[in-house]
Amino acid sequence: MQPHDFWQEIHPPSTFDRQAAGEHRGFYPAEFDDGRKLRLPIRELADGEHALASLIINQAGFAVEDALCASLAEKVRSFAPEVVVGLPTLGLTLASGTAKKLGHSRYVPLGTSRKFWYREDLSVPMTSITSPDKPKRLYFDPRMLPLLENRRVLLVDDVISSGRSIAAALELLASCGVRPVAIGAAMLQTDAWREKLAAIDPQWLERVVGVLRTPRLMRTAAGGWTPAF
Repeated sequence: MQPHDFWQEIHPPSTFDRQAAGEHRGFYPAEFDDGRKLRLPIRELADGEHALASLIINQAGFAVEDALCASLAEKVRSFAPEVVVGLPTLGLTLASGTAKKLGHSRYVPLGTSRKFWYREDLSVPMTSITSPDKPKRLYFDPRMLPLLENRRVLLVDDVISSGRSIAAALELLASCGVRPVAIGAAMLQTDAWREKLAAIDPQWLERVVGVLRTPRLMRTAAGGWTPAF
C-alpha cells in the first residue's frame, strides 16, 4: 500500500484473518468490536526491533472518521456526557465528530496556541509520544468555563499511548474545577498509558474507552511483526 492509501476503508470482519494469526507485514489490522477491520501502517521505532500501528485521523477517509466517531459515541453513551472536550491537534477531529453523534450542538477544544486573552493559570506543560522533544503548553480558553460548570464532561483524544497528553489535560481541567466522567479515544496504543493514569487515580483505568486497541509490535526472525507481550 502507498502511504496515502491507509485509513481510507473499513473491511468486513473476516478480512485479514490469516495475517492476524501470524506475522504482520506492511500493516496491522485493527479491529472494531463488531469484527470490522481497519488497516494501520506499521511505524518502526528507533531501536529497529519494535514498532507501533499508526492512526492519523485527519488523514482518514470520511467514512472511516465517521465510523470511529459513531463507535466512540456508542461506547461512552452510558457515561451520559453533556459536554465533549477535545485535545489538540488530532483529538479535535474525533471530539467534534463524537459530539455530533451524541447529539450535542458543539464541543469545547483545548489548544496549544496562546491567544492574548488566555490566562497562564489555565495552562499546563504538555509533551506527547510523537513530539517528546518539543514541549508545549496546553491552554483552556477562559471564556469557555461556563460551558463546563456542573456538567458531565467527556475528554477525547485521537490516540492514547504514553498517557502524557491525557495526564496534562486532566491536570488542566482540574485547575478549572472539572473532573471528566470518562476519557475516550479512537485508539488505545499499547498499555503503557495505564501506569501513567493509575498514578493519578486508579479509577481512571475503568473510565478510559477506546474504539481500537493495538499492541506494541516486535520484529520477527523472518522480518515481519508480531505483538510483543
